[in-house]
Amino acid sequence: MKVILINGSPRHDGNTFEALSEIASTLVREGVEAEIVWIGKRSIPGCTACMQCKRTGVCIFNTEPYSTIREKMRTADALIVGTPVYFGGPNGSLCALLDRLFYSSYPSGQFLAYKPAAAVAVCRRAGATDAIDRINKYFTALNMPVVSSQYWNIAYGRDHGDVLDDPEGLQTMRTLGRNMAWILKKIHTDPTIPPQENRIFTNFIR
Repeated sequence: MKVILINGSPRHDGNTFEALSEIASTLVREGVEAEIVWIGKRSIPGCTACMQCKRTGVCIFNTEPYSTIREKMRTADALIVGTPVYFGGPNGSLCALLDRLFYSSYPSGQFLAYKPAAAVAVCRRAGATDAIDRINKYFTALNMPVVSSQYWNIAYGRDHGDVLDDPEGLQTMRTLGRNMAWILKKIHTDPTIPPQENRIFTNFIR
């Protein structure tokens, strides 16, 4: 069993990385492989609504970091997405990437459906719950069970390493890691997914 953790911060080893590292270490202690993948600092194009992914299953911008992260998501058993909070929401580059990763898998879910997922946000003061809500919407559109913790998946800090001085936030991350490992082990014992109906789409503009 393996969990991919996406570091959605432009800072490779900043507070978002520290929060994800706490989760990853817990997963490893629980016998689950964990890998943190960084989105980098380069500009990431957003979705252009070209709809080519509906024909090929892959975004037309099949470049880094999309191509690498897509493959890692495909082979992983679960996903955790971490982000810093910018103006009450996730990092814009991360959203551009997630829009393309998830839309190119929509509506069938391809290799994402029924994989447990969780969102993590790191903020200086506020906006973390809004950032988590935005990321959770990707999961809930593709039948991905959302994994919870003892509190919302938030850690606090602004300057490098501040998160390490938030003991409650770090405990929340460890609890999330244990909960994710527990759910993966339960799924591993019985991987049968629920029966699905044929998909219905209702457009309200007639």
